[in-house]
Amino acid sequence: MIELYYWPTPNGHKASIALEEMGFAYEVHPVNILKSEQFKETFLALNPNHKIPTLVDRSGPEKQPITLFESGAILEYLAEKSGRFLPTEAHARWTVKTWLYFQVASMGPMLGQCGHFLGYAPEDVPYAKVRYHTETKRLYSVLEGQLKSREFICDEYSIADMATYPWIAPVIRDLHHMNIDDYPNLKRWAKTIESRPAVQRGMAVLGDVMKIGNPDDDARKSLFGSQQ
Repeated sequence: MIELYYWPTPNGHKASIALEEMGFAYEVHPVNILKSEQFKETFLALNPNHKIPTLVDRSGPEKQPITLFESGAILEYLAEKSGRFLPTEAHARWTVKTWLYFQVASMGPMLGQCGHFLGYAPEDVPYAKVRYHTETKRLYSVLEGQLKSREFICDEYSIADMATYPWIAPVIRDLHHMNIDDYPNLKRWAKTIESRPAVQRGMAVLGDVMKIGNPDDDARKSLFGSQQ
């Protein structure tokens, strides 16, 4: 059994989508980040960076449990374990890894900051709003260009698409004040991904427990270290 320590955020959805796409049986352990549960000692024993998602595979090689944190590592591990969604041919394989790392190193952090300053920050910081919204638009444009002549980010559907879609999903686009109509190739790709039953199941995991919006004071302290 695979154990997924999870909350329904874009990074959490990467793991739940991958598990659904690859057909693994898994057990969800909710980690309510709005109640600081990511700081509990039991969770820190699994993930010293106190972030979700975290995955524990108790059926790992030689029956030794494997514990993984960081969503990119989780996606690579699951792809290796399933033999799916990560090509074996060297050129295609490294292309998928390149776009996976593009997501985890560029899209995730920059779009995360965009959402923070546009939707959550307790103070109005115009410089930060402009900086991160501009960078979000640039990153959308990078994907728009990549998708101009291909159905998926790396020709065939892969873990690069699974990593990217949750950060382009409608509720996140709204938080980032992005109009998908300005990016027709990205819009077409997003509709294709949204139509996949496994993606729908992955996005629905614990979907009834969290709404995007401004957290209360206690949640703000937990998420952002803010005393305001």
